[in-house]
Amino acid sequence: MAKKSSLLPMLIIGVFFFIFGFVTWLNGSLIPFLKVICDLNDFEALFVTFAFYIAYTVMALPMASLLEKTGYKKGMALGLFMMSVGALLFIPAAFSREFLLFLAALFVLGTGLTILQTASNPYIVLIGPIESAAMRISIMGLINKSAGVLAPLVFTAFILSGLSDSLNAAHPDVHKLARELIAPYTIMAAILFVLMLFVLFSPLPEVEFDVDPYDSSNIFAFPHLVLGAVALFFYVGIEVIAGDTIGLYGQTLGIANATALTSYTMAFMVLGYILGILLIPKFISQERALIISSLLGMLFLMGVAFSSTTEAHIFTAIPDSVVFVAMLGLANALVWPTIWPLALQDLKQHTAKGSALLIMAIAGGALLPLAFGKLAEMLANMQQAYLLGLVCYFVIFMYGVKWHKMKSWSKNG
Repeated sequence: MAKKSSLLPMLIIGVFFFIFGFVTWLNGSLIPFLKVICDLNDFEALFVTFAFYIAYTVMALPMASLLEKTGYKKGMALGLFMMSVGALLFIPAAFSREFLLFLAALFVLGTGLTILQTASNPYIVLIGPIESAAMRISIMGLINKSAGVLAPLVFTAFILSGLSDSLNAAHPDVHKLARELIAPYTIMAAILFVLMLFVLFSPLPEVEFDVDPYDSSNIFAFPHLVLGAVALFFYVGIEVIAGDTIGLYGQTLGIANATALTSYTMAFMVLGYILGILLIPKFISQERALIISSLLGMLFLMGVAFSSTTEAHIFTAIPDSVVFVAMLGLANALVWPTIWPLALQDLKQHTAKGSALLIMAIAGGALLPLAFGKLAEMLANMQQAYLLGLVCYFVIFMYGVKWHKMKSWSKNG
């Protein structure tokens, strides 16, 4: 891919990242909502994240191959069309209150996002100098997480407006609650369809990735790529745990409007992205930012596990333990932007396949929240279950300190 700067592609990709954030982080509000209308326990409710994120693993390589055939513009349009279909599937799901249909709709949404993510992330990395790639991804992340701040607030304001008492009632009117999903997801489907038409008829230049003349298994010869995928697996897992379980956690503590708590986590991520834009690479390297992020994550997890669940924080009027869950957003913000350029460095003709491998690592967002839910169920203590994240941050720490430097699997590599 040619490293030329172009304002129009950056603006269009920025729109896509806003869509990523809005659709993705709407799940944090959707989980406690579906828990009520579908009569689920906490563990079952977390299958919302599983259905959404497992699409990245199942569909990443097929979508990468599809992009090679359709090209960038048509592939992005197809992704938006699939997302529109996924949003429309919420209509029969809401009428039937069938949880499996909700999960199918989320899987289709995730599949559409897989196409967009597979194309857009390496595009942002390669459009300019590799040393400043984390800064460019941070700009996109700022857009993404700003949408993540808005999504729970919009959900709470427009769907739960006047329904809080019904949602928290001993015997809620689940049919009425479910029907509240129809209008917003219909509007979402229409917006996504219009964006699809915009992409098809826009002057967005066609982007051609280098053709990989070798067998795709050769990407496993790059340890810094493979280990980058491992680090991303654990990163996406803890990112989703921090963003999508905070509502459930707040619900267990009796916090009012717990469906809006994801916005707190996203707000801290926005702060982290702003720091990344200001500091990388002028004041801090991508590697150093990754190490600091992992250490902050471990520190905040200690705060989650060992701080009060009853005393409200002076600034937020929510318990300190919940505040520390939200602060994980600050620790998480720069992990994705720093791992991508480090993992894709020097892949050359293998970049497209390497990108697909990194996208597959988003499976961490499907599997680790389920592990968190099961651990919380076994311990009968969601607060202590957050310590599972220590494993995630240790893997991220190792990638920042050592693994990203590995150019060969041999001891001397």
